[in-house]
Amino acid sequence: MTIPAYLEVGAKRVFASAIDWPGWTRSGKTEADALAALGAYAPRYAPVARLAGLSLPPPAFKVVERVKGNATTEFGAPAMPTKADAEPMTKAQAERICALLEASWKTLDAVAARSPASLRKGPRGGGRDRDKMVDHVLGAEAGYQRQIGLRTPQPELGDRKAIQAFRAAILEALRGPSAEMKWPPQYLARRMAWHALDHAWEMEDRS
Repeated sequence: MTIPAYLEVGAKRVFASAIDWPGWTRSGKTEADALAALGAYAPRYAPVARLAGLSLPPPAFKVVERVKGNATTEFGAPAMPTKADAEPMTKAQAERICALLEASWKTLDAVAARSPASLRKGPRGGGRDRDKMVDHVLGAEAGYQRQIGLRTPQPELGDRKAIQAFRAAILEALRGPSAEMKWPPQYLARRMAWHALDHAWEMEDRS
């Protein structure tokens, strides 16, 4: 069984994404590097899938689409949707991507809860500490949500009730796409899940 994947190809960076598994996205300098990194992260993504009530298949990928990257790709974030993202989702498909996005958030929350406030610095002495990293993710999501017609204020760090309401509004919007959406819901779910997991895994590595 092969897993449909797509490649977002920039001049110096390539992102490989498992189309049907929001958050399972990795990058590399070449297409081969990106696909190898995607496969290497299967053991880290599998618990996310289990949280969503799903079982991750073995990491055998079939590239079904290549899209041209942009400046955001080069900066370090997957920025381009696929052609298939323009197709309307069934109710079951919408529930599935929402479950995986929610599992990505739960993973980030769990990692943050067990991580020290001060994280090891990177090789050049950089990198956010735990609370700034979580706040950064919330801030990015406050920006992303505008692409699907929401204007919910960014919740304060530590305000669990506000964060839950913020995320619930996003999931509700993804389940019922509207004419106000500038980003396809499938792409938004992949972008948000990737961002949450990318920082969760960074936090684990630097703890």
